[in-house]
Amino acid sequence: MHAFPCGTPALDFVGTLRARRNASPTEKLDSDAALTAWFEESGLVHDAPDVATGDLEAAIALREAVYDLVSARRRGDAIPGPAREIVNGFAEGMPIGVRLDGIVRRSGTVAQGLSSLARQAVEIVGGEDAALLRECARPECTQVYLDRSRGHRREWCAMKTCGNRVKAANFRARQRADAEASA
Repeated sequence: MHAFPCGTPALDFVGTLRARRNASPTEKLDSDAALTAWFEESGLVHDAPDVATGDLEAAIALREAVYDLVSARRRGDAIPGPAREIVNGFAEGMPIGVRLDGIVRRSGTVAQGLSSLARQAVEIVGGEDAALLRECARPECTQVYLDRSRGHRREWCAMKTCGNRVKAANFRARQRADAEASA
């Protein structure tokens, strides 16, 4: 149901609103069940947390605040105060718990999961990784990711999806241009 191409759960969480520049972006957190599924699929927790009243709205508020911070940092703009306050407020909460049961097990509430995501966002935006922030080059995609590639020249959030789409479209355009030129 969800995609995880960005290299960190906090940025993958931002990607739950797809195609932000489109007239009708695609909301992937459109229900409590979708939020629960995101936490399960992300691997942030082993057992899906119960979604309480207000958790979905809080999750979307955090997602948008993280997007604002990441976008500002990526462009070299000043950090927007309201977004910073929202993220800091979530980051101050109790994070997801971990324990050793033969393997590491993570568990917690939605609020704890949001706190963990906010903490990751703070580390990215305020740390050295901020210089690695990129937005996918496919015009329809607005995923933000960390470019850890050698040479830092990665263009797409994921080669399997956006990279292949762009390359296939470019190939088709070249084929059409060659066909028109020879006609």
